Amino acid sequence: MHPHLAIATALPNDAESALLVGRLFLPGTGPVLVRVTPDGVFDLSSLAATCSELLEIPDLAGTLRAAQAALPRLADTAAVLANSAAGRHDAAQPHWLAPCDLQAIKAAGVTFVESMLERVIEEQARGNAGKAEAVRAAVVAVIGADLARVKPGSPEAAQLKEVLIAQGVWSQYLEVGIGPDAEIFTKSQPMSAVGTGAEVGLHPQSSWNNPEPEIVLAVNSRGETVGATLGNDVNLRDFEGRSALLLGKAKDNNASCAIGPFIRLFDEDFTMADVRQCDLTMTVLGPEQPVPFEMTGFSSLKKISRDPLDLVGQAIGPNHQYPDGFMLFLGTMFAPTQDRHGPGLGFTHAVGDLVAVSTPQLGTLVNRVTTSDRAAPWTFGVVALMRNLAGRGLLR
Repeated sequence: MHPHLAIATALPNDAESALLVGRLFLPGTGPVLVRVTPDGVFDLSSLAATCSELLEIPDLAGTLRAAQAALPRLADTAAVLANSAAGRHDAAQPHWLAPCDLQAIKAAGVTFVESMLERVIEEQARGNAGKAEAVRAAVVAVIGADLARVKPGSPEAAQLKEVLIAQGVWSQYLEVGIGPDAEIFTKSQPMSAVGTGAEVGLHPQSSWNNPEPEIVLAVNSRGETVGATLGNDVNLRDFEGRSALLLGKAKDNNASCAIGPFIRLFDEDFTMADVRQCDLTMTVLGPEQPVPFEMTGFSSLKKISRDPLDLVGQAIGPNHQYPDGFMLFLGTMFAPTQDRHGPGLGFTHAVGDLVAVSTPQLGTLVNRVTTSDRAAPWTFGVVALMRNLAGRGLLR
């Protein structure tokens, strides 16, 4: 775990100038909102009690820079990173939490052609991994593998829909992939996401699943996108493949949502234009012996079928408000098909897998895989946070 929890890999490649906001669990105090630099972790409690509140501040980048000299230093960044590995950290020392708190945690699905085709295959295979390869060949023979030229909601997309319906292969995943309305769903509950170094959980009854490396946008209550971070939208392909109505069970389980390591705020050095150009890499290192399983995946925001701000606009507006803001997973083009447990069975996780999601602009989010019933239970929710903040005199 430690190579992914080092300054050089966990932080952005330009960390000296990046405006990074995180949340630290400080023993004896509780969760603390902090600014993160390569040299230290600084208390932001004088500016805001929660991350949600902080992201409401106008000209947040300027405010943080002006306040930096007066911020109390809490810890050494490298030491906190080293202490954040699941199962290895010293409970008497600080470790990282997910950087968000009261925000709703939303996700956009089927936003890349590659993953859209895999969702169609899951549906046609009815969640059976052994049938996936034959179904994949049949679906691609009818649909083709190049839908990237089709703009969602366009007249061309509507015409394609009619053709596919006539051929009997129209799917609910194609509807949200190239139709006018994006799929926006609730990934997890406020305060339930785990941070870098923590364990991520799979439903123990799942036998076909995968990580989903994604960019996650931080959006305030006014609908302003103020920063970005990384996420792992842990996915159960067998549950969702059996029925789309099992989406909640496929997506929202204990420890099934990882966000971090830090929110990088937008400023003159990092903007939405940079997010649109982000290339994500993901590695999975398995526990197999004597030769560990290894897989590398890649996802590029340049290939997203809907602009990130269009997805934000479909999540918030006159029909839906978020008074505490929200975090929005943008979807992934990564849908692994590499065989792991036998020919034609594709990829699925094993307990003990180490999953690292990286991009130079945002650093690395790393987590180890377990099952949701074995992961640390979620016990610190909104009520606990409010009591903690009240006890520290931070509610105002």
